[in-house]
Amino acid sequence: MKKYVYSSILLVSALLILVGWGGTGHSKISDASGLSFNPQMQQLQSWVTFLRDHASDADARKSSDPTESPKHYIDIDNYSEFLATGRIPQTYDSIIALHGSAVVINNGILPWATKASFDSLRNCMQRRDFTKAKIFAADLGHYVADGHMPLHITRNYDGQYSGNSGIHSRYESTMINAFISQIMYTGENAVEISNVNQYIFDYLYADYKYCDSVISADNYAKSLSGGSTSSTVYKNALWAKSKSFTIPLFHNASNALAKLIYTAWIQAGSPSLITGLNDPKAVSNATLDQNMPNPFAGSTRITYTLKENTSVLLQVCDINGVTITTLVHSQLPAGEYNCEWVPGNLAAGVYYLVLHTGNFMQTKKVVYSGGK
Repeated sequence: MKKYVYSSILLVSALLILVGWGGTGHSKISDASGLSFNPQMQQLQSWVTFLRDHASDADARKSSDPTESPKHYIDIDNYSEFLATGRIPQTYDSIIALHGSAVVINNGILPWATKASFDSLRNCMQRRDFTKAKIFAADLGHYVADGHMPLHITRNYDGQYSGNSGIHSRYESTMINAFISQIMYTGENAVEISNVNQYIFDYLYADYKYCDSVISADNYAKSLSGGSTSSTVYKNALWAKSKSFTIPLFHNASNALAKLIYTAWIQAGSPSLITGLNDPKAVSNATLDQNMPNPFAGSTRITYTLKENTSVLLQVCDINGVTITTLVHSQLPAGEYNCEWVPGNLAAGVYYLVLHTGNFMQTKKVVYSGGK
């Protein structure tokens, strides 16, 4: 059903089957990735809702983009070297050279699609195009989730070779939709990945071992339900038998997404979502000095100098880019200006002064220690 040589009817059926963890599961994995955002990533917390809401965009493209479907799976056990050694050639060029593009595409290109999305995310971050970066991050989340769904890593993706036909949707959608509230974890801080390509293949190799576990859980559930796969008895038994590895798979997928986003951000030079808005080609018509004192408690003094008559917008933003307060919003003549910021009951933390003057913008990092 998954292969291009099959009929169009069977191909449509396969596309309906191959939807990763289903919409519910994908949303859960992407949403929970924020639980693993480390302190350096707090400015990226504003992305989490977007990642969740667009977690299944890649699935939606299958109906219009014929190149999309192979990105969601890899029939890794169709490769003789995997059966012999547990590994396959890990660069796209090397496996194409060994097996040819038709074979590789027909067997799915999930790991390389994952790496391509990572590369695009990093490149967008490097050029401060955060709008596109979020889109690639959402796609990355989808492919990472697919890589943690065991039946996306095997030729026996729907149990068709083991007498378990239909297990794909029963496991990833029917069961997950019923028990999603029981998939709970607190996350763990993301760390930088030293070798992204190897990291992707490592979790694929690790997750493949659960293919037999899913089949075993299906057999167990059917034995209790008298062969029925639609009964409550079957569904409850499938969950009881599989939750011990399903919950960790969800957790690992969310953590992997956080790690990959963090690594892309590090490799891009750790750009700030605030300072990333600066246009390096813009001509400065003002100077924003560092507030004094900084860090501060109670209040701080802000000084800026205008080189010409211009519109001025001086704001304080949090690390997510959300405006906390507007200090100045006026048309002013050239000269030096001062103002005071009194945070009051605002929580202690890192904030940004953002000065817009015409087409120019400057920022300064502010550390508020709280108190009076």
